[in-house]
Amino acid sequence: MKTKSAKYAKMRRGEYQSVICPYGYRKSADGRMEPDGDVAGIVRQIFEWAADGNTAAEITRKLYAMNIPTPGEYRRDKGKDHYNVSRTHGVWSSGAVLRMLEDQRYIGTYVIGKRRVQEIGSRRMKLKDESEWFKIPDHHPAIVSMDLFEKANASIRRFSLPNKKRRDYLLRGKVFCGCCDHAMSLRNGAWFYCRHSEVAENLPCHGVRVKMADLEQAVLETIRAQMCPALGIDSSKDKLNLQTVQQAEHEEKLRSIQDSKRQLYEQYALGEIDLETYQERKAVYDAELVQARNVHAAITAQTRQIQSDYEAKLKQREIVQEVGSADTLTQALIDRLISKVYIFPGDRIEIAYEMQDVFGVKEMEG
Repeated sequence: MKTKSAKYAKMRRGEYQSVICPYGYRKSADGRMEPDGDVAGIVRQIFEWAADGNTAAEITRKLYAMNIPTPGEYRRDKGKDHYNVSRTHGVWSSGAVLRMLEDQRYIGTYVIGKRRVQEIGSRRMKLKDESEWFKIPDHHPAIVSMDLFEKANASIRRFSLPNKKRRDYLLRGKVFCGCCDHAMSLRNGAWFYCRHSEVAENLPCHGVRVKMADLEQAVLETIRAQMCPALGIDSSKDKLNLQTVQQAEHEEKLRSIQDSKRQLYEQYALGEIDLETYQERKAVYDAELVQARNVHAAITAQTRQIQSDYEAKLKQREIVQEVGSADTLTQALIDRLISKVYIFPGDRIEIAYEMQDVFGVKEMEG
């Protein structure tokens, strides 16, 4: 609480506490936030486009046509490589535009305390009601006026769907563009397409799409074609049994040497043998123990590996039987087997599996 109070006090004095300023701003020499002359005009233009009735998707297309670097790319060019921008290629996301349009920092108001941790020690955050937010008006120079901010948000809300329901489908969160590695969106509940590529026709994944039903069937057929039959399960069981017997034999040998060593000491303690004889025989047993322990350790490691291989084959056979008996792709199979499905131009798909050892190859054209 003391730390938070001190931080809020600095905020009230106009100091900016975060490491990175929002796009359009930069830190001044005294630690305050000031408009970045290189990109503040871009921010203002985005608000003006929104106020004129442009959707977020239309704004992203305009930014791409003007060759405006994304916020991440701009920071990278300034030597502040905080984000991975390998997938952006100058393409702004609609989400970034929408977040910018609702950010009150652009009207000079700084907002803190928007989220709270769900429980002490957790990193998971929960958004608080806006009435609980801590707002500092006139904290820094504004880039857009209150009038423009309100017009832009009133206009952009006309295109939002506040009551949009989550649509569940089998490959939800699994389908990605093979060109830009962005998650593909589902249009009209029927087609997967790369929304990221819609800003321009010259992008390699522009126009790449696949029908959901066709993709589900292709994934099932690909899995069947790539299944590595779990053969040799009986021979693996025999090998495991033989190895287990060998391990037990060496464990018995190890115990026998230890027993002989204890009996030797008892003979010495009872005066049945002298010290010299005891030391000579003990040295022999110690050498035998070292050798026996090394052999036992090696055999134990082999047994563990054979046991692991046998269990893997059992799992393989179970999956093979499950896939072979499935008439359609199921959620259980997807969750168990598939990490990602990549879509490429030319109707080619590539599947990244959760369990690579079940299959002989990683990809297959469809």
